[in-house]
Amino acid sequence: MKQIPYWLDTAPQRPDRSGKPLPESADVVVIGGGLTGLSTAYHAARKGASVVLVEKDQIGSGASGRNGSMCTQGITIPPGEARKRYGQERALELYNAFRDAVDLVEDLTLREQIDCDFTRAGRLGLACKPKHFEHLQAKQRELAENFGHETVVLSKSDLRAEIGSDYYHGALLDPLSAGLHVGKFVGGLADAAERAGAAIHERNAATGLTRLPGGGFVVETMHGTIRAKQVMAATDAYTDKSMPWFRKRLINVGSFIIVTEPLGEARAKELIPNGRLLVAHKNVGHYVRLTPDNRLAFGGRARFAPSNPASDIKSGDILKREMTEIFPQLAGVRIDYVWGGMVGFSWDRIPHAGEIDGLYYSMGYCGHGVQMATYMGRAVAEMMDGKPEANPLRGLGFPKVPVPFYNGTAWFLPFGGAYYKAKDRWS
Repeated sequence: MKQIPYWLDTAPQRPDRSGKPLPESADVVVIGGGLTGLSTAYHAARKGASVVLVEKDQIGSGASGRNGSMCTQGITIPPGEARKRYGQERALELYNAFRDAVDLVEDLTLREQIDCDFTRAGRLGLACKPKHFEHLQAKQRELAENFGHETVVLSKSDLRAEIGSDYYHGALLDPLSAGLHVGKFVGGLADAAERAGAAIHERNAATGLTRLPGGGFVVETMHGTIRAKQVMAATDAYTDKSMPWFRKRLINVGSFIIVTEPLGEARAKELIPNGRLLVAHKNVGHYVRLTPDNRLAFGGRARFAPSNPASDIKSGDILKREMTEIFPQLAGVRIDYVWGGMVGFSWDRIPHAGEIDGLYYSMGYCGHGVQMATYMGRAVAEMMDGKPEANPLRGLGFPKVPVPFYNGTAWFLPFGGAYYKAKDRWS
């Protein structure tokens, strides 16, 4: 069993982008080589800026290569809550941005010829209890009436054509959500950024940032310093202590995934005949999909603990038990991969992006990072080019941190996890 992400292990071998000397200066320095950083670098370079991206490990080694490889429509909070919080017009603008984000990922795969198995497979939001089915029906009406988004309600009997399990009590089908091979997408986007003129420096962490009196920054790295007119912080859940202001505004939650041995096409189709992406409607739910080579990937917040080799193994055992509760026919199947990663959540469960004291940022994707990180990278490139209206998250400042003396270490997560698991059990 490999303790590395399936998506990175099965992507084409990538070039080694470490060991290169830094230039003395650049128009834009991007800190972080995930999808946010790569998209920012790509779009800024296409605008003619000189761009340097520094990544402390390899591109995609953080959340961008450790997720469920789903590119799904829908905002990070319930649509009705978005309307109450922001008003109809603003909520619709936000919702459309999340929808446009999926289109952007598809457009990039076509424009840059990124072969990453992008498919509009459709997403099933699954009801885990009979009474949850009513919520799905209400959500369908909300989406159609207030957001112009057509979805399909499936009853428990309808669901038999979509999933080889009687575990669920219905679903809401969003037919336009997509699956992809995120490891291939990350690699392809990095190649495209370099073709556009961006320079990528791996294994070269940013260690400090100094604002210059006349504008711009000096970025200190493990292998030298570089002057930048503009800097983009694209580190999300992997933000370290060099950026304490952002760390205290994010809650970093572990997410874990197992991937089975290859099941063969016939057996895979017995589980998910139409290749849908499955997401359970629970506070502590799970997400499930078939891989391009007919394995089952099964992920979730198995434990409210950081990701490390021992934690990942424990979480993998929990996920296998949950997987076989839903699909008993997989009881004897071998698990080939298990891994974990950190997901950045904001306190108000909405991504945040903007500029503070000349430093640009986009973070807190709350589990929607594949599409929104890509989309917000483009938005930040536009913002750097003097177009603040390109930011769909403008004006949504980070909320006040509710935990006194919080510094980015979420010591309270096990208690919160126990609360939400109990809530799922009884509500």
